[in-house]
Amino acid sequence: MKGIILAGGSATRLFPLSKAISKQIMPVYDKPMIYYPLSTLMLAGIREVLVISTPRDLPMFRELLGSGESLGMRFEYKVQEVPNGLAQAFVLGADFLGGEGGCLILGDNLFYGQNFSTMLRRASDIERGACIFGYFVRDPRAYGVVEFDAEGKVISLEEKPSEPKSNFAVPGLYFYDNTVVEKAKSLKPSARGEYEITDLNKIYLTEGTLKVETFGRGFTWLDTGNCNSLLDASNFVSTIQNRQGFYISCIEEIAWRNGWISDSQLYDLGKNLDKTEYGQYIMSLKK
Repeated sequence: MKGIILAGGSATRLFPLSKAISKQIMPVYDKPMIYYPLSTLMLAGIREVLVISTPRDLPMFRELLGSGESLGMRFEYKVQEVPNGLAQAFVLGADFLGGEGGCLILGDNLFYGQNFSTMLRRASDIERGACIFGYFVRDPRAYGVVEFDAEGKVISLEEKPSEPKSNFAVPGLYFYDNTVVEKAKSLKPSARGEYEITDLNKIYLTEGTLKVETFGRGFTWLDTGNCNSLLDASNFVSTIQNRQGFYISCIEEIAWRNGWISDSQLYDLGKNLDKTEYGQYIMSLKK
């Protein structure tokens, strides 16, 4: 399975500074925001990643991430001229996927919780159908919403409903089989003029091949789509890292623990950043 990060677009314009800097390049505490979705794909065992963004922002991602070789990965890049909906990522990424299944994650989503890696590996092993997630929120009107029956079976999906049928929002993380490109190409624009990811998920629901896993109460999902949530995410990462001493979404550490790079390669990556606490943490890992 391959991964796609959808980053950039009009929704990233948070404040005047973002006219010059893409939101996903901005730091969430001590690392660029895009490290968080990238680390999620890496925890799922995904080594080939396509970054999709605007013509203005894409060169910054390319400069930051490079080819992926230093992490034992492969990165490609694709321009999205106009943000026409999340499902369009699979049309733009058709050649990259090359007939394989794909995982889509939004560039401003942060996930953290126990057994998350196990859930990701299970979802990435999907051979037929799709796997998405449900997260209980107080007000789900700004998200896709999934409704369950009394036995926990999915019975409906809605995009940003004014009167939600449940409190389970669908986070920006989706796993699909190798029919996803064909299904995405069959979609028609919604009333908002976008190719909706919810409509793509409904196709799998109608087929009876949609699986929804729910995150429990101890799990954290942060959608950093506004200034307050961006601050919340930075404070959360700071609290966890300073209390526990383990770093969240350290992509160098994940690559090393996955066996994609050696001890010496890990140390060299940290040495390049040895003036920072982040680099010193990386260098300390193999001791």
